[in-house]
Amino acid sequence: MLYTKSDKIQQYTLGRKGGSNTGNLADNLMEELNCETVFTLPVLGGINESVVVTWIIMAVLVIASIILVRNLKVENPGKVQLALEAGIGAAEDFFVGVLGKENKGYVPYLITVLLYLACSNTIAPLFGFKPPTKDLNVTAALAIMSMCLIEFSGIRKNGFGHWAKHFAQPIPIVAPIMILEIVIRPLSLCMRLFGNVLASYIIMELIDAVCPIVIPLAFSAYFDIFDGFIQAYVFVFLTSLFINEAIEDDD
Repeated sequence: MLYTKSDKIQQYTLGRKGGSNTGNLADNLMEELNCETVFTLPVLGGINESVVVTWIIMAVLVIASIILVRNLKVENPGKVQLALEAGIGAAEDFFVGVLGKENKGYVPYLITVLLYLACSNTIAPLFGFKPPTKDLNVTAALAIMSMCLIEFSGIRKNGFGHWAKHFAQPIPIVAPIMILEIVIRPLSLCMRLFGNVLASYIIMELIDAVCPIVIPLAFSAYFDIFDGFIQAYVFVFLTSLFINEAIEDDD
């Protein structure tokens, strides 16, 4: 079940009137942290809130893309087209600056993940949805995708043989540590994103419980917007750095 902010505020208010503030707050907070099953499909089984919100974000991004790219003009472009081109151009220049022009093919993936994380961390909470990145399964999936892309970039650049040999450099005895690094990188990406988003979400829920009227608006500007964008930026920036490092290590 998807709860709105007003629903949560009402729950916390009723809980405090009951006389057991700490117990009700802890129970309500644990309920908010759990990803409940929204509906069940015959083959896939239970579909939880994180998946549903992710589908909503995907639909919004696809529809927005279709609308924004309609009627594009080479001459005399409109303000929306200019803003869109400026934003995409800035993101593309940033990632090309990290990866190099020869690795420009990875930029679309990085921009896509950036848009998804930005919507998940900022827009979803503002509309009363639980951020999908609060679910460890979501951040783990994103980290595994990044891990596969990182290792693929090294193999694609120099071939599988060269990629496999770099695990034994500078001496073969370090091979287990180098192999372990494949797991450590996505694990750090996963837990950093999950931990920061979860901590921000818990803090906002506690603030809502203590003072649900005015104060959450000010803190929401930081935790739901600024911090959400920062975490999205950090995730894709580290992914691009790891890709660049994998390519350079195999040179």
